[in-house]
Amino acid sequence: MKLNKIKLVLGLAIGLSLTSCQKFYDVESSHFVETGRKLEGASDTIYSVIGILNKVQAIADRTILLGELRGDLVNVNKHTSSDLRDIANFQVGDDNKYNVPSDYYAIINNCNYFIANVDSAQQNNRGERLFKKEYAVVKSIRAWTYLQLVLNYGRVPFVTKPILSKEDAEKTYPVYGINDICDYFLYDDGLADNPELQDSTQNMSYIELPNYGDVAGKPSRLFCIPLRLLLGDLNLWAGNYLRAAEYYYKYISLRNGENSVYPTTSMATYWTNDNWLGLASSYLNFFLDESIYPTSELITMIPMEDIPSNGNYSQLRDIFNSTRNNDYNAQVNPSKVIRDLSAAQNYYYNKWDDDGEIKIVPKDGTVPEQYWGDLRLGTVWSYDQNGTHPLTKETVEQQTIRKYSTPNVHIYRRGLVYLRLAEALNCAGYPRFAYHILSTGVNNTILNDSIVPYYKPSKDYLNNNFPFPSAGAGSNRYIAVINPRDRDNHNTQNTIGIHGRGCGFTVMTEGVDYGDRGYFMPEDKEKKKTMSAADYLKWEQEQVEDMIMDEEALEMSFEGYRFYDLMRVALRRGDPSYLANKIKARDINGDIKVDLTDKNNWYLKWNNQIGF
Repeated sequence: MKLNKIKLVLGLAIGLSLTSCQKFYDVESSHFVETGRKLEGASDTIYSVIGILNKVQAIADRTILLGELRGDLVNVNKHTSSDLRDIANFQVGDDNKYNVPSDYYAIINNCNYFIANVDSAQQNNRGERLFKKEYAVVKSIRAWTYLQLVLNYGRVPFVTKPILSKEDAEKTYPVYGINDICDYFLYDDGLADNPELQDSTQNMSYIELPNYGDVAGKPSRLFCIPLRLLLGDLNLWAGNYLRAAEYYYKYISLRNGENSVYPTTSMATYWTNDNWLGLASSYLNFFLDESIYPTSELITMIPMEDIPSNGNYSQLRDIFNSTRNNDYNAQVNPSKVIRDLSAAQNYYYNKWDDDGEIKIVPKDGTVPEQYWGDLRLGTVWSYDQNGTHPLTKETVEQQTIRKYSTPNVHIYRRGLVYLRLAEALNCAGYPRFAYHILSTGVNNTILNDSIVPYYKPSKDYLNNNFPFPSAGAGSNRYIAVINPRDRDNHNTQNTIGIHGRGCGFTVMTEGVDYGDRGYFMPEDKEKKKTMSAADYLKWEQEQVEDMIMDEEALEMSFEGYRFYDLMRVALRRGDPSYLANKIKARDINGDIKVDLTDKNNWYLKWNNQIGF
């Protein structure tokens, strides 16, 4: 198989609407794409997909780091590398090893080549298209890569045909922003449901993921990006909130093309006694389990090597944890923002055999400070200021963030899908639906008793498009944990609100007079009297959005989403100061010198000095 060497060197003025790619690609490079013939056989096609996945490994770490270091949940320290410190301070230069846009285009160009050359219409003797799964996977990788690229650089050259020659490289290509990227993949690329597109290569959102078995002991299906999740994200960024909610729900209810139950689960971190000494956590399984069924939280990961000498090794474990590789010096720490937010929550405790009132776990010397309030932070993060170096026996600061306990980089998981569903539903005009995803979890009983009555004109729409059946044949059921003393249903309960993963039985605080300490749907009777219905709904939505953002911080901390979440809300509200103020709160040393109320400063400066 003949390989042509294609080098990607990008240099352009971002303000231009068109750009020449003559500096994108250099024929004297180490970026390879197959050329010379169609991809017709199974070996051609599958090996090409694996080759593209190999290219994705190059951007795995920065997918997490660019989203987390620029947010408000981590701080750098004296051991932090200059590249990571510059990311956190919004001072990324051309020499920063994470500022390499050509790595994204290496993926894109290989995807473009595959899409242009695979025989997507080839059929077997049963009339089934042979490579439709691979075709859909490659299209989803291309769209996801463009989304990562534009979120980090603001405006990017947009190329959908493979560049294989100097002539191709010298053509001019449009420069796209986030809205252009979303529009293309939602309306022009055949990813989304569109009955007007009848070609056999279109309407791909229904296509199941391929299954190549286990690779290095990991299910290969986890290496793929489910199209419905990607379409949910594209619609969320585009402001198509109801459509985004529908796609997130379709993923939950139709995982891999099948009707299936995919509840939030009842797994959590919880106190085992009322002396506040014993903790148990099934929550940690969310990060350690890298299987598909039946309980895995993980949906998509980028598989990486186990040891640095093998190449394609993720540095995340050595950045977030004290390890032998970094001489036991972690490079980032949880910020005061996330520590304070976690401590500000209340944990609602109730024994299984206790018929008395729910207790709020105290926040005093009887409870270790890391376990005040929400238990998720203390479960995934441990820190010892006076740890002992295993070799030198010197006193060192030791940190473990258990979310980074495997060599692989996790991209999508179940909690994120439910939080994105809540965000989309809230923005679409259903804040109570969003709230119940956080507080109680949802099933049809909760939907009809606590949500639909507030949106009566939408009753049929909500019941038809977002059903969570609480009864029915097989496993297609969502049984909410309504009462922890309901021991008869303990073995079948599988749904709690996301907040309950770290804060106990918040569902049982409804109707209990805890003053301002309860976890309630935001309500203001005076505003309700004086505001129009539309204005009050808008107020409700903003309050619930703040709750969702807090919950995303508590549930998804350190996982690479935070900066993009802040960006999305700031853009939606038309208020750059929302993002600027959040990030300023973690900048305790005043290291960020750029004005983050200027949106231009949110993005990396395009690297004009790329070399290989």
